[in-house]
Amino acid sequence: MALTPEQKDVLAKAKSDGIKFINLQFTDIHGMIKSVGIPVHRLEEALEKGVWFDGSSIQGFARIHESDMVLHLDPVTYRVLPWKSPERPTARIICDIYRPDGQPFPGDPRYILRRAIAKADEMGFTYNCGPELEFFLLRKNGERLRPAPHDVAGYFDFSPRDLAAAVRSDIVDALHAMKIEVEMEHHEVATGQHEIDFRYAEALHAADNAITFKNAVKAIAAGYDLYASFMPKPFFGRNGSGMHTHQSLFKDGNNAFYDPDDEYKLSKIAYNFIAGQLTHARALSAVVAPTVNSYKRLVPGYEAPVYICWARINRASLIRIPQYSPGREQSTRAELRFPDPSCNPYLAFAVMLMAGLDGISKGMTPPDPVEEDVYHFDDARLAELSIDQLPGSLKEAIDELEADEVLMDALGEHTGSSFVEAKRAEWDEYRIQVTEWELERYLETL
Repeated sequence: MALTPEQKDVLAKAKSDGIKFINLQFTDIHGMIKSVGIPVHRLEEALEKGVWFDGSSIQGFARIHESDMVLHLDPVTYRVLPWKSPERPTARIICDIYRPDGQPFPGDPRYILRRAIAKADEMGFTYNCGPELEFFLLRKNGERLRPAPHDVAGYFDFSPRDLAAAVRSDIVDALHAMKIEVEMEHHEVATGQHEIDFRYAEALHAADNAITFKNAVKAIAAGYDLYASFMPKPFFGRNGSGMHTHQSLFKDGNNAFYDPDDEYKLSKIAYNFIAGQLTHARALSAVVAPTVNSYKRLVPGYEAPVYICWARINRASLIRIPQYSPGREQSTRAELRFPDPSCNPYLAFAVMLMAGLDGISKGMTPPDPVEEDVYHFDDARLAELSIDQLPGSLKEAIDELEADEVLMDALGEHTGSSFVEAKRAEWDEYRIQVTEWELERYLETL
């Protein structure tokens, strides 16, 4: 089979860049990057025929008796890894996973997102995402990794002599080298916490960029003998790390969320989309906030959303509509504020999109916006406005997901059941642990 022009271009680039090794990357259902390395002289064959691997060792993929799988290289994702040794120049290519019979593997997170995107395309829409991933830079304390923030800066603080400023600059340089357009970098609220925002993109590329971003941040931090953590809530009593995601639908090259005559400059499609995500929010949480630790972040008092409502200026809301400014009609968007960076962005964007499309398909209408601080509402006021809350635990979220036909269908039978099974096991493992809090509270008093 002859190579496509895009595949030929990758071969030429690898030669021009002096590449010696290629990392073929994909993710498991949890969003963990998996990689298969090949020498560059095998690149042409890999592009033409794919690369076989054993999928039985990847959680959520295949059983032992059906383990053979094939990586199909996506040539547009070729990037040189700028942190690798100059003596061993290395590039990476993100792959799609196929079965030996040539059919896409239904448990591939990238395929699941592709399938959701195809549904949007059938309805005439392109789904764009702009995720904002927060993270902590930590020091290693002896042999054990302990949360030990290395700076004393705060939100947007300028600290030129702080090691964090140098690390963030190097991360930005690496991202630019990998063709990710950075829009802003800054210190976040908590000590040791940071955020680097990159430009929105079509959902598949945005998910690719999010995975690339996490890889780059960890690699650059390691070069400074630091550890970068995307754990949602590593410190008690401090702000956690979110992955606020700005979303919009485009149709025929124009922003389908924009209506100049609406108070919020939102179209009927935008209101339907918002209503769909609010309707499915409790089930969405299992995928966009998928760890036990995620629900330590989703508590009142730390700017993380808890209540299922939407607004323009209320940052306690689940969905926020950034302020409209004349001349920026194409940037009209809805910011979903409860995803966190522990999620698999392919699965997260897939279920977020399908929830929104369900709202459009069914003509859903959202409740009125809530511009007051919801955290100050008592139970009676919440009930009066019919404001529900997000699940309080991973178990509660998984129960909601399993009962949500739209989202389970978005994940597919294979991944839906595998994801639920894995998360129930995670909850059960956590449930039986004896924590330091329990020892301090009960050991001497009971």
